[in-house]
Amino acid sequence: MEFFKIRRDIPFMRYALVFNIISLATFLAAVLFLWQRGLHFSIEFTGGTVLEVSYPQHADVDAIRNAVDKAGYTDAQVQNFGSSRDVLIRLPLKAGETSATVSQSVMEKLQAVDKSAELRRVEFVGPQVGAELAENGALALLFTAIGIVAYLALRFEWKFGLAAIIANLHDVVIILGFFAFFQWEFSLPVLAAVLAVLGYSVNESVVIADRIRENFRKMRKASITEIIDNAITRTISRTIITHGCTQIMVLSMLIFGGPALHYFAVALTIGICFGIYSSVLVMAPLVRWLRVKREDLVKPIKDRKQEAVV
Repeated sequence: MEFFKIRRDIPFMRYALVFNIISLATFLAAVLFLWQRGLHFSIEFTGGTVLEVSYPQHADVDAIRNAVDKAGYTDAQVQNFGSSRDVLIRLPLKAGETSATVSQSVMEKLQAVDKSAELRRVEFVGPQVGAELAENGALALLFTAIGIVAYLALRFEWKFGLAAIIANLHDVVIILGFFAFFQWEFSLPVLAAVLAVLGYSVNESVVIADRIRENFRKMRKASITEIIDNAITRTISRTIITHGCTQIMVLSMLIFGGPALHYFAVALTIGICFGIYSSVLVMAPLVRWLRVKREDLVKPIKDRKQEAVV
């Protein structure tokens, strides 16, 4: 399916060096922000106090969030829990405070707004849980990266696998760099978004790599640069349709999803935009610079006959 068809190939590779320099500068800036500022981890990673509050009627999450903000906990997470009458409040750790004092302070503010608010449960989440989550998240990223490289190396050639994982990790580091620079809260939903972007970005790389392999078979007299330019140009319509529809859905979460989905949608938005960029202007140039050849992807006829005889 194509909304439009481009007759002449767009010379993407002509500007590949310029865009790769920009990519490298952006990547290094993201690493610098991560090193200097670090990530602003949520309560799941740092530890804190968890409150379960119940109401006899439908709970107004926005009013509860405003009351918690007035209590001095601007980084609190407020969401429905189980039903529309139950609310779960996650509060970060503060020096010199205990779970008892935190719960008392918050409940005073909540009952000042609605006297029917009832505290059901108070729990302390220690930083050991956060360390375990951080470790599991890092392992998930590592195993996903290894799986992507292995898949592309088996399906295409190891040069495609190496180029794709560099491009995809480029997207992940850029997302983390944004969160470090603006000190946005890094929570479990954001980690899920980062993992989703890693898988989503590799899909675009696979489509372009598959078209490059087809072009090696069809465009026998063309150069590697012409083959890659043609592959990217022929997939532009598909890219606009796929990523445009996905971005519309993510923007709806960003605009209407509320605070609970805000940073999840922000991470996906950044990842989708850079996913297109990295597949076209990072992965494809790396494949060319790794000197991929027709022999790497298309077996000679003699070899095929020998395999058939064996």
